[in-house]
Amino acid sequence: MTVADVRLRTTAAAVLVVAAALVVGSVALVVLMRASLRDGLEATAEQRAAALLQQADTVRAPDDDDEDDDIRWQLTAPDGTVVRSGDSLSGDAGDELVVTDESDGYQVSVAISLDDVDDSTEALMTPLLFGVPLLVLLVGGTTWTVVSRALAPVERIRREVEVITGDRLDRRVPEPATRDEIGRLARTMNRMLDRLQDSRDRQREFVADASHELRSPVASIRQVAEVAQSHPGALPDGELATTVLEESARLQRLVEQLLLLTRADDGGAGRAFRDVDLDDLALAEAHRIARTGLTVDTSSVGAGRIRGDATALAQVLRNLTDNAARHAAARITIGVRENPSAVEITIDDDGPGIPPDQHERVFERFVRLDEARARDDGGSGLGLAIVRTLVAGHGGTVAVSPSALGGACFVVRFPRSGEIQERSRMV
Repeated sequence: MTVADVRLRTTAAAVLVVAAALVVGSVALVVLMRASLRDGLEATAEQRAAALLQQADTVRAPDDDDEDDDIRWQLTAPDGTVVRSGDSLSGDAGDELVVTDESDGYQVSVAISLDDVDDSTEALMTPLLFGVPLLVLLVGGTTWTVVSRALAPVERIRREVEVITGDRLDRRVPEPATRDEIGRLARTMNRMLDRLQDSRDRQREFVADASHELRSPVASIRQVAEVAQSHPGALPDGELATTVLEESARLQRLVEQLLLLTRADDGGAGRAFRDVDLDDLALAEAHRIARTGLTVDTSSVGAGRIRGDATALAQVLRNLTDNAARHAAARITIGVRENPSAVEITIDDDGPGIPPDQHERVFERFVRLDEARARDDGGSGLGLAIVRTLVAGHGGTVAVSPSALGGACFVVRFPRSGEIQERSRMV
């Protein structure tokens, strides 16, 4: 429905409603006024009849000076003869209101002309016949003007939205200065466009970074294969197979993380949320990391339960512990604790730490603060980005700060849900 359609329908509805109300009101006014005038004449006739009966023996002749020209009357004796009558109306009397009354055998009939009622009704209907249409036209014109001015910002918004495409998401709709529904609509649309532009920019950056990351292992495999093909004896035995195996494994891990990140971006749609014990997940990761030779301190692991997707939460713990293990010198501390409003997970390492100006950047996709070490250890720059996305999907937050061990401390906070069951844990 266009703005013109809304304007036309609104005006037509207003005109119809006002016209119907005015017609009904006008008819009711005429009917009520005519009934009121008729009631007044009837009361006058009844009063005249009563007076004539009280003076049956001294009724004046019809040519008396105070005779009302609009009233005719007739007094009849008990034997049916007309005793007196007053008939000042000549010829056709037209519509009349007749009132009859009796007393002591005498009957009096009083007739009053309704010409005054007809004249008053006609005098009222004339202005109504001209006034009602004029008032309806005035309402229609006013409604059309007001609606046109009210919808003008909507039309401007429509024209702007019509030219916005995927390549022109930097455009914004005009925001009226008013704080009404249209103003809120414009501001909401601009916030939506901000989100769409941000999503598009992140998607383009993601595709570019992913292409770059995928190109690297493919290029390594191709380079070694070309050398082996051109110079069969230049490479040690098994070097080609080893390189292909290592780079294909790296490529597989990268693809798996890309798929995981894509699923994480759906905001949790389709996940089965249930009660999850974070302490169980933390202790399982501690056992796994301890097998690498690092010292893992789990003395700070207490009971903590939230509602969430167990698989996604396990991935959060795994990515954080893998990140800590990759940078730790010899020791990692894992903690789980709850407070009245949240359940917290902390993971510390004794590695080199993260510069304060990089605390937010480490959660961006394909960010590696130590390029050479990350590549050698299989880092893709996606682990912490996956953590932030999965944690946000559970309504939580993740942050990094300096650790008491000398390295980095990652803190994840989830809203608390369900009862915390106190149980002792040990590695």
